[in-house]
Amino acid sequence: MSVFSSWRLCVAPMIDVTDRHCRYFHRLLAPSARLYTEMVTTGALLHGDAPRHLDFDPAEHPVALQLGGCEPEALARCARLGEQWGYDEINLNCGCPSERVQKGAFGACLMAEPRLVADCIKAMQDVVDIPVTVKHRLGLDADTSYGFVRDFVGTLYEAGCRVFIAHARNAVLKGLSPKDNRQIPPLRYDDVLKLKQDFPDAGVILNGGLTDVQDCQHWMRALDGVMLGRAAWHHPETLSALGALVAPDGARKSPDEVFEAFFSYVQAQHGNGVPLNILFRGILGWRAGQPGARQWRRLLSDPKALKAQGPQVLRHAWEQGLGALAT
Repeated sequence: MSVFSSWRLCVAPMIDVTDRHCRYFHRLLAPSARLYTEMVTTGALLHGDAPRHLDFDPAEHPVALQLGGCEPEALARCARLGEQWGYDEINLNCGCPSERVQKGAFGACLMAEPRLVADCIKAMQDVVDIPVTVKHRLGLDADTSYGFVRDFVGTLYEAGCRVFIAHARNAVLKGLSPKDNRQIPPLRYDDVLKLKQDFPDAGVILNGGLTDVQDCQHWMRALDGVMLGRAAWHHPETLSALGALVAPDGARKSPDEVFEAFFSYVQAQHGNGVPLNILFRGILGWRAGQPGARQWRRLLSDPKALKAQGPQVLRHAWEQGLGALAT
């Protein structure tokens, strides 16, 4: 078995999506997938409400904490905190192109400073015993040369990093929104494959544009794993199908079993004061492409229904025939 087998199926860090409640749902769908938090900035952890950002359910393992920052000392302090909290991996964001991260000089901007990133990686590795990994793009703006990303990865490899999650597009720092950056820059899967060829004993995980189960299977064979982004959110059945392929001998929950487990989770979390709209955010796409999808989303997003029915609105949607999903 490959040393990188636990990265074979991953769910990407997505801002305002992959909170602990969404991750719990994803864990029910794919028991062995590696889950990633939303990007958490070093400032939010060191000067904000750390438990709010770091708390997670034990069922989420294996789960990785993704950090955003560019100062080695601050990142090291946060990495140590993540390990103490029980995370299985620390991941450094070198791919987000939003204006907010550009103002903070981290995210995709860091690809222009590989030596600084190497210092950040080394600082974190020095204080934790769990893997320190990087999620990155293939280039910046108009530079689509393979040499750019090869040299970036090579610098981090020399610093000891051994797992690279490559979003197979460039990041365009000016003129494109984060959404456009996920869609407009061309996919360059062949360059990700070249990274694996040039760094054969590193784990190379493919991210970007993966929506089809068969495509994911192909890249799982060619590389060390795949990372689903919006596909896991908008089409959870894709994650479920891949979870079954990755662990064919593992226990797989039926849709009814997933529902019952998540409903119990919702009841407990809502009882602790978590708003229903937050709890339901990660499951709105569960019926995508099937009859009743619009009604499912509408009912679980209706403030009046949420207030009037509480958690029972979820069971109401299910029992109305909106949840009878194919296995």
